[in-house]
Amino acid sequence: MNKSLLSVLIASFFAAPALAFEPFAVKDIRVEGIQRTEAGTVFSYLPVKVGDTLTDEKAAQSIKALFATGFFKDVRVEVDSDVMVIVVQERPAIAKLDFVGMKEFEKDAILKALKDTGIAEGRIFDRAQLEKAEQELKRQYLTRGKYGANITTTVTPLERNRVGINFNIEEGVAARIKQINLVGAKSFKESELLGKFELTTPGILTWYTKNDQYSRQKLSADLEKLKSFYMNQGYLEFNVESTQVSISPDKQDVYITVNINEGERYQVSSVKLAGDFAIPEDELKKLVLVNAGDVFSRERLNDTTKAIGDRLGKEGYAFANVNAAPEIDKEKRKVAFTIFVDPGKRVYVRRINVTGNTKTRDEVVRRELRQMEGGWYDADKVATSKLRLDRLGFFNDVAVETPAVPGTADQLDVNLKVTEKPTGNLMLGLGTSSTDKVIVSGAISQNNFLGSGNNVSIQVNSAKSYRTYVFSYTNPYFTPNGVSQGFDVYHRTVNTSSTALAYYSSASTGGGIRFGFPIGEKQSLGFGVGVDTTTITTYDDSPQYYKDFVNEYGATNLTIPVTANWVSDGKDSFFFPTRGTYQKAGIEVAMPGGDLTYYRANYQLQQFVPLNSKFTLMLNGEVGYADGYGSTGGLPFYKNLYAGGVTSVRGFKASSLGPTVEENGDTYRVGGNRRLVANAELLWSIPGMEKSLRMGWFVDAGWVWGKGQNIELGDMRYSTGLSAAWVSPVGPLKFSVGLPLNDKEGDKVETFQFQLGTTF
Repeated sequence: MNKSLLSVLIASFFAAPALAFEPFAVKDIRVEGIQRTEAGTVFSYLPVKVGDTLTDEKAAQSIKALFATGFFKDVRVEVDSDVMVIVVQERPAIAKLDFVGMKEFEKDAILKALKDTGIAEGRIFDRAQLEKAEQELKRQYLTRGKYGANITTTVTPLERNRVGINFNIEEGVAARIKQINLVGAKSFKESELLGKFELTTPGILTWYTKNDQYSRQKLSADLEKLKSFYMNQGYLEFNVESTQVSISPDKQDVYITVNINEGERYQVSSVKLAGDFAIPEDELKKLVLVNAGDVFSRERLNDTTKAIGDRLGKEGYAFANVNAAPEIDKEKRKVAFTIFVDPGKRVYVRRINVTGNTKTRDEVVRRELRQMEGGWYDADKVATSKLRLDRLGFFNDVAVETPAVPGTADQLDVNLKVTEKPTGNLMLGLGTSSTDKVIVSGAISQNNFLGSGNNVSIQVNSAKSYRTYVFSYTNPYFTPNGVSQGFDVYHRTVNTSSTALAYYSSASTGGGIRFGFPIGEKQSLGFGVGVDTTTITTYDDSPQYYKDFVNEYGATNLTIPVTANWVSDGKDSFFFPTRGTYQKAGIEVAMPGGDLTYYRANYQLQQFVPLNSKFTLMLNGEVGYADGYGSTGGLPFYKNLYAGGVTSVRGFKASSLGPTVEENGDTYRVGGNRRLVANAELLWSIPGMEKSLRMGWFVDAGWVWGKGQNIELGDMRYSTGLSAAWVSPVGPLKFSVGLPLNDKEGDKVETFQFQLGTTF
């Protein structure tokens, strides 16, 4: 067989080709040497097809094209009669990636980072890409402050033209910030300025926050905070002149030096408005927070321009432009501002687009919106719509964008992107103390049943002292205008033998229907009516107070409770509010026609006050009153008010605070008809976990008084301690550690209280 061999080197691609054969028409193309690559893949890259005339130039182009794929480390073109033969030697494929000594990172995260550099299992092995992968791995360790990390890579040939890559890692110890110096600070103490920084020297919590490890991004953010602080104190010309970051020879310590120039402190000489206001100028002037004679504050100036922009946004001027131009007098250290207002064109909303709601029905989202399609754009209505969606509790995140419609100057779209989260809850409750056994309770609920926005829940409580079975259903939009409707069916049994309460047992069965009526954006009224039948069993060691009630009203009583409540919810978040007020007032009245007539009223006021970007103060107060009325007006002892426990005064056992009775030498709590509870809690988030974990330091107070007792604040019990709320991967978790401050003999102390929920 007459066969001629063409060996073409890469350098020859750019040289004048020399004919090694006479051009001929290709009758067939054959590929030899492939193991993993499909022949069709090779054919797709060839510039020569069957029937074409093969020349030495086209042969060179074919080799160049195949080399460019990166699949092969050698390519030759041979001619066998009128057949073009492509002979290739494939590059090895990466069969596996192993990491030895890696503890700082999860393997999956590193594999993802290396994949972006071209190194991944199943890909073609390239030595240059491997070097990039090593550099990326070192960069990852530098972000964690491990400047001494050493990485050794080993490539092992395997069968079927494959290789295994092993990364042998010596992580070393993370370098810590030894010192941060501010050079040029004269007007403020260095310690005060460093308190604005997130980066810090090692401390109690830095093992978790990692803020003692140098990060270029964190330093940039800290310098911006420093600049904002100075600008808000009047230092208009403040400047960070340079920063130096050095590391010790042993790569254990990091030193940061920041050189600053404070400049002079400026006062505001005048502020005036200019431009096309679109709304009365007097109204805009009320929004100006910077006045002549004030020390300059960039924050207050920014708040002013934002407030004016927001006000124009309420009138449909979505693209209003508000800028403050300074006129600086360096000699007098004065600055005058002219705030230019350009409202632009008034725009209306063309469409509202909702994405991300794969489970929740579109109508469930849209019925919460206050901005309407086809109407003038209103920034307040858009913000309110976002807040209402946040407060549903169906979504982890709600993002709003208002892009202009291309080709128009007076239209925009509102794009809502929601990130759904599990809305079902399997709740488990756990309580324990040194004297009582573990009490377990549970409930299963779905707050967004089948994506309809309806709530369905089943509660089962299996505590030793009581059992509860409740089925509830709520439709928040029973009517299109937001009237809600729901019903409850329940059966409860109580046996107080293992509690702090006096000894009795009861069994209650009943149900009811309820309606809610919105009376404002944040307020609603609720009404309900139900039927309840309760059977009481007393014992020899039950208080005479209980026995007398059974003798007078019978062991079994039917009541017809009617409820009414008013709720005003101004919190800014469903789970972790940071500002706003919540109020609730309610009354339950057992109506004539039943065996008993009584009423119970309560009022709650809760306030969230942001202290700064990190801390929120929560204040809560609750009062309650109950009594009987009419000829059958005996307040049932099992409807008494109680205090103590995780929902009122932490550190004390549930329902243990209040009046007592003595029976057979033992003291029992029987509750009362007047209740007072107050709570103050300082709340803060853990850096990096702002949406999932919040800690708190609380001070609780409360007591219950019985009939005939004078309300004395000296009777109140107080406690303090730490709390935590965590939306964990397995569900919501809450716990508190409470320490009574003035417990007295006979008080039931419960230090640790815990609640766990698993979402599904």
